[in-house]
Amino acid sequence: MTSAHSKLYSDDVSLVVVVVDTNPFFWAGAALPFADFLSHLIHFVNSLLLLSNLNHVVIIAAGVSSCAYVFDSGNAGASGAADVAETLGKASRKMEEFIKQDARETASNGTVADGGAASLFSGALSLALCYIQRIFRSGTRHPQPRILCLQGSPDGPEQYVAVMNSIFSAQRSMVPIDTCIVGTQDSAFLQQASYITGGVYMKPQELSGLFQYLAAVFATDLHSRTFLRLPKTLGVDFRASCFCHKKTIDMGYVCSVCLSIFCKYHKKCSTCGSEFSRVSMPDLNSLPDQRQ
Repeated sequence: MTSAHSKLYSDDVSLVVVVVDTNPFFWAGAALPFADFLSHLIHFVNSLLLLSNLNHVVIIAAGVSSCAYVFDSGNAGASGAADVAETLGKASRKMEEFIKQDARETASNGTVADGGAASLFSGALSLALCYIQRIFRSGTRHPQPRILCLQGSPDGPEQYVAVMNSIFSAQRSMVPIDTCIVGTQDSAFLQQASYITGGVYMKPQELSGLFQYLAAVFATDLHSRTFLRLPKTLGVDFRASCFCHKKTIDMGYVCSVCLSIFCKYHKKCSTCGSEFSRVSMPDLNSLPDQRQ
């Protein structure tokens, strides 16, 4: 099988798949209005396309109940900037339609969502990786791919397994996952994603200058990054989520067969069905906290 690196362009041509958090429960109380955020995003996409006429940008919207492609620069015609501007205008309208459709789906699901509702980033990452694999197999040469996640809403512990599967798939395909946090909370999932895949994780201090952060840090191609001192994550939260209650835990029980994680002792693994024999195992909840 041909390796990914043997099919890359020799110059700094990039394929950037941008995953955008469109969670209305987050944006309703965000410091940066969604309209301003979308304006920063469009300027950033334009800057990427101006760096090289071979650059390729795709935008995926991640809502509460669904995710979808909303922009693909490959669909623009050959007449240049006019077609790109028209396509971006269509993407803005398509983004609005997606938000309305996702809101209807969320309401029809009967789930009570609030400000802590998580966006479907597991599905959006899967869409991004599928698109990149399609580009890999479309010809003999392709640009250097990377994924940029713009997240504001908190992580969804119930998506832990799916997100980790996407992270390891990206690592195997040598696709970096960059992260720009536009909310108040850090993302443990995306911290791990950027760390494992060799991407950049950043939480801007001033969202009013979001475009400057995006252009200075995330517009750089993978080759140019070797000559730059980009932001590094000071600490990565490697805590996992249990499979039984979907909660983030510090200590737990692990199935020796399928490596499923549980916060409490179970006689039988709910994932693979293996039976456990309890041999003087202490209750983790009763142990003192040994973290420094």
